[in-house]
Amino acid sequence: MVVTVFAAGDVVLIVACDDDPRAVGRKGRIVDEVQPGPLTGGRWTVGSISWLIAPVLCHAHELRKSP
Repeated sequence: MVVTVFAAGDVVLIVACDDDPRAVGRKGRIVDEVQPGPLTGGRWTVGSISWLIAPVLCHAHELRKSP
């Protein structure tokens, strides 16, 4: 199993999102300063997606780093 590590401010493409399907196909920024823990169920917080979409929680396999 490959563990993807993100850093706060990384731009990511959301390829799937159980939290809010409207976010799929959009880019956002990682909000978390540290690795996600039990409070978020191991999911990363992604914000700055759209003014209509609040920050979402996504598993690492649902995200791809974007330039």
